Amino acid sequence: MAKDLDELLDEVESKFCRPDPLRLGMVERPRGCVGGILSNDRNQAEAKENLRSTETFAKEDDLDSLISEIFEEPNFDKKPFKLKSKSSGNTSVRAPIQGLGKSCSPVYLGGSTAPCGIGTNTSQRACDHLRCVACDFWVVSYDDFMWDKSCDYLFFRNNMPEFHKLRTKLVKKKGARAYACQCSWRTIEELTDLQTEHQLRWVCGKH
Repeated sequence: MAKDLDELLDEVESKFCRPDPLRLGMVERPRGCVGGILSNDRNQAEAKENLRSTETFAKEDDLDSLISEIFEEPNFDKKPFKLKSKSSGNTSVRAPIQGLGKSCSPVYLGGSTAPCGIGTNTSQRACDHLRCVACDFWVVSYDDFMWDKSCDYLFFRNNMPEFHKLRTKLVKKKGARAYACQCSWRTIEELTDLQTEHQLRWVCGKH
């Protein structure tokens, strides 16, 4: 029985009592002492748990530091500045566009002698940014021209907005201005309020 116990102790010692990092700083077990084996087993288990906890904390710290490094990368810092620079760069480009968001009131049509621009009650100008809400085409105008009487809907439907095709129905007339979209057309010689032309579905497309 004592021999078997010695062999068992030798086996335990060879497996668990060899020098390793877990056993550094631990008190060696006296040979032949069963209590020492249990004590060392407990110490070894505690040491392993401590090492695992240390490794876990170390991994968590590494992970936290890695995440911090990722969010502290220069590229992330530069992106907002790039966006800011783009928006600030576009401010000068967009400002005129926003400033050009005015509509004519009332909307005027006019002959070639009528100046073009934003029409108001005090500044009667012919609108040159007309859009048709029926066919969704921009209205084109040609100074010192009038439309031939043979013009019809199919002609404009097939040829808008190419001038070299429309020109076949344009007749020169000093002081007149020929207007057309894809579904309507007019020849205007005098300054005219668009509201008087009830058949036209044209509106100011903003300047």
